[in-house]
Amino acid sequence: MRGRAKKAYAAAGVDIALGNRVKRGLQEKVRSTFGPEVLGRIGGFGGLFRADFSGLKDPVLVSSIDGVGTKLKVAIALGRHGSIAQDLVNHCINDIAVTGARPLFFLDYIGAKRLDPLVFNQLISGFTKACKEGGCALIGGETAQLPDVYRPGEYDLAGCIVGLVDRQKLLDGSRIVPSDVLIGLPSNGLHTNGYSLARKILLSKMRLDLSQKVDGLGRPLGDELLRIHRNYQPLLASIPHGRLKGAAHITGGGLVDNLPRILPATCDALIDTASWNVPPIFRVIQRGGVVSMDEMYEVFNMGIGMVLVVSKVHVPEVIALSKGKVIGQVTPGSGKVLLN
Repeated sequence: MRGRAKKAYAAAGVDIALGNRVKRGLQEKVRSTFGPEVLGRIGGFGGLFRADFSGLKDPVLVSSIDGVGTKLKVAIALGRHGSIAQDLVNHCINDIAVTGARPLFFLDYIGAKRLDPLVFNQLISGFTKACKEGGCALIGGETAQLPDVYRPGEYDLAGCIVGLVDRQKLLDGSRIVPSDVLIGLPSNGLHTNGYSLARKILLSKMRLDLSQKVDGLGRPLGDELLRIHRNYQPLLASIPHGRLKGAAHITGGGLVDNLPRILPATCDALIDTASWNVPPIFRVIQRGGVVSMDEMYEVFNMGIGMVLVVSKVHVPEVIALSKGKVIGQVTPGSGKVLLN
C-alpha cells in the first residue's frame, strides 16, 4: 500500500525518493557554515541558533527576505547555478548591513518542477560558499517540487536572513543633515536587479547570444550578466562607529528609489552622475534599448552598489577605508533624489 502511494505521488509529479536522494550529503556541506551558536542539525522542523548578546547593551535583531529575480533565467540558460545562490546570500547580507547589522544566520527556499541533483548541488555549494565568506550560518531551508507551478528546468530561489546590531550603533538615517556627503561604493555590474529589462533588450531586441563577446565588454555576455553581487558588509564593518550616518543598498529602483529610504523628510540627495565611470554593460543596454538616462537610473544601480552618508569632516577617512568616491551631497529638500 505504501509503495503504491509513493508511485502515485511520483506520477503526479512529486518524487519523494528523488528528493531524498538529492539531499544526500547536504549535512556535511551545510555544517561547514556552522559556528558554536548553531544547535541541532539540518533536517529538523526549525533551525536552532543560540545568539550571543554579550557585550551589547541593547541588542536588536534585523531581518530581511528577498529573491534574485529573472537573473535566474540567465543562470538556467547557461547551466551555472552556484553563483546565483551566492548572489542571493550577498544581497540579503547587504540589506541588513545598511542598518549596521552583522549576519547571524540564513535560510533558503528552492522551488522547482523537479529537483535536479546537479542543479541542487550547485545551489547548495553556492549558498554555503557565500555564507562562510559572509560569516553567517546556513541553518535551514526548504525544497519543494511543484510540477504544476514551474516549467521543466525552471526553479525559483528565496532567502531569509537574520542579523544583529547594538541599538546604539543602529544606522537609520536620523542623523543625516544638509551638507552631509554621499560616498558611492562601486558595483561590479547589474548585481541582481533590472534583468527583465536587460534581457529584453540584450537577448530579444538586440538578439545577442550569451556566449558571444560584445563590443565594449571584456568578457562574454553571459559572464558579464552573471557577475556575483558584491557583499559590502565586511567593508561597512571596518569603518569606525560614528563615522556613518546612513547607508543605502542600491537594488531595484536604483539610486532614485533607494536613497529616499534613509533620507529625512527635510533632505534631498543631489547626485553628480559624472563623478564615477558607469560600467560598459549599462551603456550597451541604454544604447541597445534606446532607454532614457532618467529611466536607467530608476532601474539599474549604474555602477554604484552602496551609498554611504557621512559628515564632511569624516569624508577623507571613510574614502580611505572604503575605496569609494564622493558622488554627491545632502541638501535641504523633501526626501527626493536629484540627478545632476
